Amino acid sequence: MAFEIVTVPCLSDNYAFLLVKGQRAAVVDIPEAAPILAEVAKRELTVTDILITHHHADHIQGLADLLAGVGGSVRVIGSSIDPHRLPDLDLSVGQGDSFNLLDSEVRVMDVSGHTIGHIAYYVPEAHAVFTADSLMALGCGRVFEGTMEHMWESLTKLAALPPDTIVCSGHEYTETNARFALTIEPENPELQARVQKIADARSRGEATVPSLLSDELATNPFLRAGLAEVKSALNMEHESDATVFGEIRRRKDSF
Repeated sequence: MAFEIVTVPCLSDNYAFLLVKGQRAAVVDIPEAAPILAEVAKRELTVTDILITHHHADHIQGLADLLAGVGGSVRVIGSSIDPHRLPDLDLSVGQGDSFNLLDSEVRVMDVSGHTIGHIAYYVPEAHAVFTADSLMALGCGRVFEGTMEHMWESLTKLAALPPDTIVCSGHEYTETNARFALTIEPENPELQARVQKIADARSRGEATVPSLLSDELATNPFLRAGLAEVKSALNMEHESDATVFGEIRRRKDSF
């Protein structure tokens, strides 16, 4: 039975996700409960698991209401190195761990940088990775707790996944990210085409998340910091990949 991924808009610009197989579903992140409960009810789903990526309130604050709304026995899963900042967990996981979800394997990746203890969930059978505020559509999260080296290492892990991987990230920041990306690689034809597609989608009120990893590899400046053409554009030909990434991230912070 094939997976379906359902993108659920929450708050002003957050996304939660339902990973659906048959009439069972797992929820990834809970910015607020009401939109998730509405989608669950509409599809007559049974929620079996809730996966938490990191401790920020806009990713966990709907948990209590969601648990109350779905009833039954629901497993809550999150980072083993950040339990003091997360709700009570039924399963604690970290880098290199795997677990069974809806009769399929989930592989856990430590993607610290935005926060220490931020994890991503890679589901090979669904060809999807849930990245929240690590790798984002045409961007990445601000480096609040880790170092630029931490974040570059995390993005490098994600970049090594199969190119057809669906990247399910946590926010609708893509238009702003696109404008910034053009300041780094204004002559990138794939980026130019993607920027237009994003503008068209947003004009219709459509989500730009999830995205394909192949598109991120071709257009996302944060993933491309190690490329010679990007280093040359920034006059940083002799700098390390992590140093170039840090410069791009600092530019975005003040964009």
